[in-house]
Amino acid sequence: MNWHALWADGPVISAHALAAILAMAVGAVQLVASKGTLRHRWLGFLWVGTMALVAVSSFWIHEFRWWGPFSIIHVLSLLVLVTLGYSIREVRRGNVTAHRNSMVQLYALALVLTGAFTLVPGRTMHAVLFGG
Repeated sequence: MNWHALWADGPVISAHALAAILAMAVGAVQLVASKGTLRHRWLGFLWVGTMALVAVSSFWIHEFRWWGPFSIIHVLSLLVLVTLGYSIREVRRGNVTAHRNSMVQLYALALVLTGAFTLVPGRTMHAVLFGG
């Protein structure tokens, strides 16, 4: 692992990537652990916080520009923030099914799928994991 490649891209990208890595790990635990426990709730707070940090920090990353300084990634970040709010609201209303579905979709689409795109040669995480 070449962590220097991550630090070399500056504090915003470093914080964004580290939050995403933490969200991947915490989210994986959440997916397999018992639901409805105090541990699940506290890890959920941590996961929502890291996901919000990943989404919000993306607004200071302008690698791809489609509309002024923004891209489709920024639209996804807005969707992540809205979905986090929706999922929290639904679990507080007792709609556990909607909560579970939206959280699993966020994990799969906003972390796993978009995370795979960070492994393309020339991107920071490719350099971190594979050198270059």
